[in-house]
Amino acid sequence: MMHRPLLSGVLFLILFGAAYGQSRLISDGSQGAGAEEETCGFMPCTSTAMGNLFLILVYGYLMFTAATYLSAGSELLLVILGPGIVGGLFLPILGALPDAMLILVSGMSGSVETAQSQVSVGMGLLAGSTVMLLTVIWGSCVLVGKCDLQDNLAKDNQDTRAFSLTGSGVSTDIWTTYAGIIMAISVIPFIIVQFPQMLHYDSGRNLAVLIGLIVSVSLLISYCLYQVFQPWVQKRRLDYINHRHVMSGILKHLKKHALGKLSTEDGRPNVEVLSKLFKAIDENSDGYLSHTDLRALIIGIQFNEVSLDHSDAVEKVMREFDTSQDSRIDLPEFIVGVGKWLEEAKTGNESNHAADSMKYIDDFHTQTKRDHFLLGVQSEEGEEGVENSPWTTVKAVLLLLLGTAIAAAFADPLVDSVQNFSNATKIPTFFISFIALPLATNSSEAVSAIIFASRKKLRSASLTFSELYGAVTMNNVLCLSVFLALVYARGLVWDFSSEVLVILMVCIVMGVFASVRTTFPVWTSLVAFLLYPFSLALVYVLDFVFGWS
Repeated sequence: MMHRPLLSGVLFLILFGAAYGQSRLISDGSQGAGAEEETCGFMPCTSTAMGNLFLILVYGYLMFTAATYLSAGSELLLVILGPGIVGGLFLPILGALPDAMLILVSGMSGSVETAQSQVSVGMGLLAGSTVMLLTVIWGSCVLVGKCDLQDNLAKDNQDTRAFSLTGSGVSTDIWTTYAGIIMAISVIPFIIVQFPQMLHYDSGRNLAVLIGLIVSVSLLISYCLYQVFQPWVQKRRLDYINHRHVMSGILKHLKKHALGKLSTEDGRPNVEVLSKLFKAIDENSDGYLSHTDLRALIIGIQFNEVSLDHSDAVEKVMREFDTSQDSRIDLPEFIVGVGKWLEEAKTGNESNHAADSMKYIDDFHTQTKRDHFLLGVQSEEGEEGVENSPWTTVKAVLLLLLGTAIAAAFADPLVDSVQNFSNATKIPTFFISFIALPLATNSSEAVSAIIFASRKKLRSASLTFSELYGAVTMNNVLCLSVFLALVYARGLVWDFSSEVLVILMVCIVMGVFASVRTTFPVWTSLVAFLLYPFSLALVYVLDFVFGWS
């Protein structure tokens, strides 16, 4: 249902374009019988600024449609087949496909001289997509997804503080932090390519492009492999945090029911107190803690914050305490095991409470709950399911094929229209492609990200920002790989110092933001918004005032 308006719009543009072309042919009939009209795609070319602006709007809408179909098909495929190869390989590549095609055709057209003049369209798109996603879209997601901040964490679905710069914002999980770090690392190929120009060493430019291409492709492969194995890594991390949650919960339970401190003043386990606790847990008084005793203990504690597999938790506690491997825990094993847990709690305690105060157990429990929360594993209520049927699979594949076909068919006419509009208006092609083309190729993902962020939950915010960082990473490795391959294969000149500086600046600033914090108050959105006009102004000053190239 959601794709019918888009399809209707495509058909309208095609019919309108045909009528427009017919009227152009009729109006030009006085120039001579049999005169042929040059075409740009399915529409006639024009040398006027308004005519080319119209062509940019038409082909930009078609590229937006292609991106929408690719996004919809990718999401269906992800729901059907799950993460791993689909989420790690196909989705990031398909998301960057429209940009990659536009970059490809910008450097494949005509002679080397023509390609050199048009390749700035590709660089403008590459820089514009990165900057737009990390500034305008990133800041918008913070504003629409903001919740009240309490203890430096956003409270799900609680938004009562309006636009408080410090009291309102969004929180993301730790996986989003990793995505931001990876995004910052993905700018390495840009730095490599810029080395000869930084050192004023012209003869080394081709070698730098080749090395940058190899590094970029290597990072692309590494990133895809990371995405494939990330679900496994997440599961291992969740298992560890759940076990630590059981450990901190048992320690807090023992502390609550102990008639004295669990450890002595010198930090060693308090044998007398732990012996009494052991007897209280040993329900049948046989001198051992069995699987049944441990299960009763864990169920009695009521770990409401986590979805806990009680049998798995019992097995892990048993393996950790049962050093004799006789499937039961005696008093000495219990004392040694609790002692190890106390030491781990003290080591992992971020506060400065004295060890003999036992306050560090409460702090350790609180920190564990926070760490579990930042994993972003809480259930998402009301998520729409997709029926896994043969027709759904066919629909997903058809959407992907249709999106790819539209992007392939209209990428070249769009690049030509941008170049012709630049010639007609004397506006550099970089600025046109920097502002206009990302709106066409990234709009569907941007709207989707903003809508998802508006759910005002940690999980939705985490997925939103991870998607943004992932899209930028794919721009920096896949799209740059295509760009560098064109430059190297066609012998083009790499003269994009100011553009690269803008990409580095935005990616590093936002990457540092993502790597050092998981909560983003509203004031961080203002920083992101300001980076967009600053980036445009910086390129203009460096290129047209200082003459950078």
